[in-house]
Amino acid sequence: MRTEHHVLLPAHPGQRHELVSLHHGTPGAGPKVVIQASLHADETPGMLVAHHLRSRLAELDAAGRVTGEVVLVPAANPLGLGQWSLRTHQGRFDQAGGENFNRHFADLTEAVLERVGEALGGDAAANTAMVRRALREAAAAQPASTPLEDLRRTLLGLAIDADTVIDLHCDGQALLHLYTTPATWSPAGELLARCLGVEVALLADRSGGDPFDEACSMVWVDLAARLGPARPLPPACLAVTVELRGEHDVTHELATRDADAIITYLHHRGVLQLPDPPALPSRCCEPTPLAGSMPMHAPHGGVLVFLRDLGDVVRRGEPIAELIDPITGRASVVASPADGLFFAREWRRFAYAGMAIGKVAGRDAVRSGALLSP
Repeated sequence: MRTEHHVLLPAHPGQRHELVSLHHGTPGAGPKVVIQASLHADETPGMLVAHHLRSRLAELDAAGRVTGEVVLVPAANPLGLGQWSLRTHQGRFDQAGGENFNRHFADLTEAVLERVGEALGGDAAANTAMVRRALREAAAAQPASTPLEDLRRTLLGLAIDADTVIDLHCDGQALLHLYTTPATWSPAGELLARCLGVEVALLADRSGGDPFDEACSMVWVDLAARLGPARPLPPACLAVTVELRGEHDVTHELATRDADAIITYLHHRGVLQLPDPPALPSRCCEPTPLAGSMPMHAPHGGVLVFLRDLGDVVRRGEPIAELIDPITGRASVVASPADGLFFAREWRRFAYAGMAIGKVAGRDAVRSGALLSP
């Protein structure tokens, strides 16, 4: 294992932040996988999964069983880790400028076309290798004048040439679910979902806001569309945002289970060799469109009481929660906006007017525009 320390630009004299990445295997020897945890720094489950992955990967690497390359970023947001206010961790948004840490990653499509567009030909494998080199160069050349911009540039530089990118997040309270693109769902995305035991898989080409996973995967789709069939280019990067249940689901039992599932996936992707690999789970959820994931909002402020449990199959119009104004006694029912699976909800039990309080995964793509929460 090799440890790299990436010192980020300071916002002012005397400040220092560094991103740490752990490298296993040999670059170029086989498929490359990048796993990062807690880009939203207050989403803790991913860091515990990374802790368990660290020891497993170190053992496998020492035994010569890592046949590809695995890069583990155990805490992907050193800026957000230190953002505390009145005993509350604020790890989702950069306090310096208010931006979501998982938005505004660079689209490198034009930069790659400028570098190698004319050199690409009819050999898909050769095109893939050439595009990967160009992506590394374009990511390194991205300008950065703030710590946040430098963090985005560094994370993208570590992952932009990978075959698989796994970005570990969590929701408030939720079933284990993931986000990825239709182009990479089968077979690679479905394999990861099966290994993890994912209960909801949400697919979209563009969710809005340029999150990290789409910056790594959609550049291949966009390049292929621009190049046309005469210069073939496969969707060579599976990038997935995995939501590790809820913010409070931080236990060694769950983290060990998730780390083992990722190790199993890496074995079946040919990145490492397990001496006694477990059988693949036979069950996998059916994917649904991210545009069919329907949020529910509080009609007014008050005490939030859920009437249904996560994992319940619900019908449109069916009561999901109740909002109670403790001063006036006003009580309002929040109904399901669609037929589907009730898979995520707010963990706090007092809501303000307009607050997103839960999500139902429906099968019909009915939403458009920005599909992710702010």
